[in-house]
Amino acid sequence: MNNYFINPVKDILIPRVVTPFPAPKLMDLHMFQGEHKEDLYWGTYRPHVYFGVRARTPESLLAGLMWIGVKDGRYAMRHVCENSDELKTYGWTHHNGRDYGRQVLVDQQLTLTTSFLKSREKESGYGGDWTVRIEAHDKISNEEKANSVHLFFYVADEGGTALGLGRGTMDNPDEHILAFGSRNDVGSWQLHLESEDDFEFHYAGFKSPHIHNLSDLVQLNLGTQARKIGRLELSDTSDDSPNILVFQISAMIPFKADVAFVSGSSGSNSRTKDRIRSLVGDSLSRRLEQKQELFDEKFQKCFNMSDEIDTESITVSKAALGNLLGGIGYFYGQSIISLPPSSNLEHGDKYISYWPAELYSAVPSRPFFPRGFLWDEGFHQLLIWRWDVRISLDILGHWLDLMNADGWIPREQILGAEALSKVPSEFVPQHPTNGNPPTLFLVLRDLLCGIKKNKFTAAEREDISIFLRQAFVRLDAWFNWFNTTQSGKDVNTFFWHGRDNATIRELNPKSLSSGLDDYPRASHPSEDERHLDLRCWMHLAADCMHSISEFLEDDVIGKEYGLTVELLSDFELLNQMHLDNANGAYFDYGNHTEKVRLSWRVVETAGGFTSRELVREVLEKPVLRLVPHIGYVSLFPFMGRLIPPGSWILEKQLDLISNSSTLWTNFGLRSLSKTSSVYMKRNTEHDPPYWRGPIWMNINYMILSALNHYSKVDGPYRERAKIIYDDLRNNLIRNVVRNYNQTGFLWEQYDQTKGKGKGARLFTEPITDPALLSVFGNTGRFTEPNRKEKNPSNQSPPPQPRRRTSHAAPPTPPHPRRRTSHAAPATAAQLSAATEDISRFLAWS
Repeated sequence: MNNYFINPVKDILIPRVVTPFPAPKLMDLHMFQGEHKEDLYWGTYRPHVYFGVRARTPESLLAGLMWIGVKDGRYAMRHVCENSDELKTYGWTHHNGRDYGRQVLVDQQLTLTTSFLKSREKESGYGGDWTVRIEAHDKISNEEKANSVHLFFYVADEGGTALGLGRGTMDNPDEHILAFGSRNDVGSWQLHLESEDDFEFHYAGFKSPHIHNLSDLVQLNLGTQARKIGRLELSDTSDDSPNILVFQISAMIPFKADVAFVSGSSGSNSRTKDRIRSLVGDSLSRRLEQKQELFDEKFQKCFNMSDEIDTESITVSKAALGNLLGGIGYFYGQSIISLPPSSNLEHGDKYISYWPAELYSAVPSRPFFPRGFLWDEGFHQLLIWRWDVRISLDILGHWLDLMNADGWIPREQILGAEALSKVPSEFVPQHPTNGNPPTLFLVLRDLLCGIKKNKFTAAEREDISIFLRQAFVRLDAWFNWFNTTQSGKDVNTFFWHGRDNATIRELNPKSLSSGLDDYPRASHPSEDERHLDLRCWMHLAADCMHSISEFLEDDVIGKEYGLTVELLSDFELLNQMHLDNANGAYFDYGNHTEKVRLSWRVVETAGGFTSRELVREVLEKPVLRLVPHIGYVSLFPFMGRLIPPGSWILEKQLDLISNSSTLWTNFGLRSLSKTSSVYMKRNTEHDPPYWRGPIWMNINYMILSALNHYSKVDGPYRERAKIIYDDLRNNLIRNVVRNYNQTGFLWEQYDQTKGKGKGARLFTEPITDPALLSVFGNTGRFTEPNRKEKNPSNQSPPPQPRRRTSHAAPPTPPHPRRRTSHAAPATAAQLSAATEDISRFLAWS
């Protein structure tokens, strides 16, 4: 006691920036527990790899696929989605977000199809069972030699729990249990492999906490073996108590195999065998066909496709939706927060960790951005809620639960080692002074409109009501965070914080927090700025909060938000602050000069060496004025429907949109007018134009939505709005479909001169085809039909696979060849090709 009073223990004060918001978590709501939670437990929640499975839990059991690709005579391991792999195409052609998906990957001459199916039986463990079908084909004629494929399917435990090697990897090749184990969540489990085709089989076991480096472990093992024995095979060895097991399947193409995960298994009893049979072979084929039929039915009815939409466009639309749903991931970890110099933390720390948190979220791009982005997510959900509103609410809840005590949500979520492995270190820290467009309000507004129009079932409406009631306090804090931290000098003005006012290398300092990156703002950042887009986002947020208040019958708060809406929708005030009467265009306001350029300058570096740098040169003193750049930002009042339908300014907006000298192209609306002084100019030596001309789908969607609105309200420009709407919509659809058919991908942005896809590919950026095709018309709602699958246990078992060659008896050639009872002996050409394969592999490894 004396020691306690003499040396009192200091209270550990947690900084507010990393203190969770003091309110019940949305993910604790009853609607997200029980059946819903278990139904979504397993999934293809690893979007950064070409194919991966995990559970929605920290330290999950993971599974995934790798293969060896060959290009120009050189080997490459395929695992993590990388543009440098130069796959001709890959992505989900179908995915329902819950228990079914089909993906096609084309790697040079090799085509892989991966199909995923979940099943829940009475005997299953938590979350049920799942299976993966892997099919390999190549483009060869009958005269050409058959090619081989090397597949690597793995299972790993993030928590480090040891995995058991199945009997099928040991001395009995007729036993097809690859691995087994036990977990608290799913109970005992087994992993089975079934195939009717011949294949060569090898394995390796590793004990490592670094699962995100698994490709390197496998490559190192293969390289060692190739140098030791001249064969392309894993070592058939394992570390003690391995938490990673990799299984190599080498076969001649065509080849098909099913890998089934059975939870709650209890040895090899007859019921377990029946469950396995239902997950492989002919039974699996039938179930996959049924799931695809259900997907197609739901797609048609959910998006209410009209007869005017051609089959080709619908196929691309399904791929767009499939990639969005198949790209949903589960992440767990801690964000890194950058602290301002004024922080009072000891030791002068610059960074601090957020609390450990989980995130269930769609991602913008599997190869480039396989993680959660706040501003993208609102656009993603505009599509997802129409397909499955409960998945959408689940995602929204996860995001809102990431709010800190101040009402701030980190704009980019880099959670866990796998996510961190894809991000350069300088982009990892999140800045608590910076926001991101509150696009989640777009979704919430849609949900409220859907309720008014009776687009939901009674159960769905109840879930939405409960969600909004519990989310309201968080949404209110989020709005107030923007209203206080992003406010400008004048009342009801706002600007994006975080622009660098000391930069000497940027032509125009970026506003990353706005989501529009290098879109030109005032040349000299200051607190005098008024950002037009943020003002319109604030109007959307206030209007949505007002509607939610009315829906929840909270008159007091509703009245406050109503007054805010009136102020932010005041047309005269908007015009006073942002309208250029001469052009009828809206602009930002700030300390600006047009006479800024990038010039080469010779500078002396350490050691007396000189180098040339491209630096910013200001030729005229800036003054407070409107920033005269016509582009996406100029159209935000139009997108927000703040312009009265009878105003002459609306006509001017339609002029800007439809004029090919400003924004109009045959492929969509460009992000910045050709008349701008920085149109298609680089922002730094290394930064090509991003939002300075290219066509972006999310903003084109918002403009289309506004055009659709103005085409349906009385006013002198109604017919013109309808004509522009039809033309723009058709241009966008035609260009996206053409690019997909030519390249195999949906793209981050599109070139404004030729319409070619640019930037990140396999991009699920907001509102892709399904929304363009239907959301502006009478979007339907659909409840999946109660179609019962045939009882797999009543079906005759599939044919038993042919005997595999054990690793103890290596085949004659060092590369696998077909070994059926009717197979011809290996030709000299095949043996020669096998030798070449090994030498190429040695060079690679």
